[in-house]
Amino acid sequence: MAKASPKFVCQACGATAPKWQGRCDACGGWNTLVEETAESRGPGVAAKLAGGGRRVEFVALRGTSAPPPRTRSGMAELDRVLGGGFVAGSAVLVGGDPGIGKSTILLQAAARVSVAGGRVLYISGEEAVEQIRLRALRLGLADAPLALAAASALRDIAASLEDEADATLVVIDSIQTVWTDALDSAPGTVGQVRACAAELIRLAKSRGFALVLVGHVTKEGALAGPRVLEHMVDATLYFEGDRGHQFRILRAVKNRFGATDEIGVFEMTEEGLVEVPNPSALFLAERRGNIAGSAVFAGLEGTRPVLMEVQALLSPTPGGGTPRRQVVGWDSARLSMLMAVLESRCGVSLGQNDVYLNIAGGLRVNEPAADLAVAAALVSAATDRPTSSGAVYFGEVGLSGEVRQVSQAEARLREAAKLGFTAAVLPRRVARGGRTPQAPEGVTVREIGHLADLVAGFIDPKAKAKSRA
Repeated sequence: MAKASPKFVCQACGATAPKWQGRCDACGGWNTLVEETAESRGPGVAAKLAGGGRRVEFVALRGTSAPPPRTRSGMAELDRVLGGGFVAGSAVLVGGDPGIGKSTILLQAAARVSVAGGRVLYISGEEAVEQIRLRALRLGLADAPLALAAASALRDIAASLEDEADATLVVIDSIQTVWTDALDSAPGTVGQVRACAAELIRLAKSRGFALVLVGHVTKEGALAGPRVLEHMVDATLYFEGDRGHQFRILRAVKNRFGATDEIGVFEMTEEGLVEVPNPSALFLAERRGNIAGSAVFAGLEGTRPVLMEVQALLSPTPGGGTPRRQVVGWDSARLSMLMAVLESRCGVSLGQNDVYLNIAGGLRVNEPAADLAVAAALVSAATDRPTSSGAVYFGEVGLSGEVRQVSQAEARLREAAKLGFTAAVLPRRVARGGRTPQAPEGVTVREIGHLADLVAGFIDPKAKAKSRA
């Protein structure tokens, strides 16, 4: 007979330990080990498999099956991030800070799918049905034919979903509140989240409905629960933004049916989340082009080119103390590297100043192509000379000061031309096989090969930049 044996599971990484200890050896987290009871193993895996199994059928790589059908959410920005809509039988994990708007956007999408004729089930383990109705009334969705339920027991949820033969979309808000009586641990623990998510995903794939799981995040911004949860689902979306800021960014970090790093931009209003079809104009709406320390970066988020403002501010360090480096929306380690290149390769002294860098609009930039725009903002602030109000910058900077090429330069230039920009500073084409990107009409392209060429334009605007091999 199986004998119950205790084990201690880390709630941050899922590692197990034979006894409790204050610090997890795997991830280094403190006070994350929680006791869970597991059934001891009987015969080994090899003994269980000794009886044999059925043969797996192999098929050719070239198949004739049609692409998976999709259900449009009625929100173009959400469909863009998903790759075209919800896929039948798929599982989507949506994470974000508390109060950022996860439940709001999913309620809006679920209501629109139900109005379009789909059977949508919204199951909440955190709110009562009346609370969801009040939110729907505030959002103007009270008349949507949406089926609501408040439940957290996996056994009850699974039994209800088994009886639904025509469900199109099922929303579980949130997976951390769902629990199963097959485990002795508390709801939200690693074992509970893993077991409940696995059963719900199995139901979604067997019954053919799209499943959306809402997930909590830790104080570090990562999805709470076991890391395997992100591997189990087909798509993982993060809802980013500051609750004090009206803009929200929905970002895909994993998508088996579409592009990763795709973003959707929303604005939080009293009527809920409103789509922003042209985020570039939104991010640059309050820009003043005659201020030193500002540069426009022509970035790329997934398949969408986005223009955003990079702001830099330098101030003398008071009392000769340690200079401060404050960064919002960019990698602080990359800022330190770029400042070292400017000082060592270009002679721009920044070390005795406090440096503040900000990506305006609440968007976080991850691609290295922002190096040139950040460098332009820093040099502009250091020399007190504003950048050209009609110019955009993009390019990666290496440790020797060389400016390296980045992908999809023509798409960035087209976005700049659409918003009225007339100049672009970008990497010089490579010597062999390279070509100058085809710039739209009215956009002047300036190619630079070294960061010193950029600095020379600020020190003496009339001087011609010298190209370097």
